[in-house]
Amino acid sequence: MAASECTRVRLWRWRRSPLRRRSDLVEAWVVLCGWVVALVGGVFGGLLAADAVVASAEQQRAESRKVTAVLVKDAEDPGPSRVTTDHLVWATVRWTDADGTTRTDEARVSPRTQAGSKVEVWTDRDGAVVNEPLSENELLLHSIAGGVLAAAGVGGVVLGCTWTVRLGLERRRLEQWAAEWERMDTPWGWKTG
Repeated sequence: MAASECTRVRLWRWRRSPLRRRSDLVEAWVVLCGWVVALVGGVFGGLLAADAVVASAEQQRAESRKVTAVLVKDAEDPGPSRVTTDHLVWATVRWTDADGTTRTDEARVSPRTQAGSKVEVWTDRDGAVVNEPLSENELLLHSIAGGVLAAAGVGGVVLGCTWTVRLGLERRRLEQWAAEWERMDTPWGWKTG
């Protein structure tokens, strides 16, 4: 059995043809608009997300400051089964704020650090221990990742909506064809299927 040679006709929904239905043209416009909105919306969504990540990191950097704290008691050795990826453990530290208030909180320090040792911690404006602000390289990585994820999310939602509309158009087109076949079969009193 020989394979049939069919030439592929590109953009057939846009060309004038007696076989083209109105729903074909509507579907072509829906797909075109969906792709354009997905691309443009993805770019803008990605840029907005990247700017939001940068603004948040800059705000965190502006509100935090490094202070020298003293370890209250010896930091424990977690043992080989409980070692974290950064090899730090939680320990109680104490420091004095700029206004003279003595504060105590938990901070991540190296294991087996002796009580009375000085450690550097980052605090927010309320005096609570916070993570160290992102470095420039980390900020760049976070903003790129946030932008790419936001762009993919926006594009995915738009293309998903486009796909749903196309399914609705396809269902309607099949219902119209079924109604036309029914109308054609009825006058002669017999069914083709």
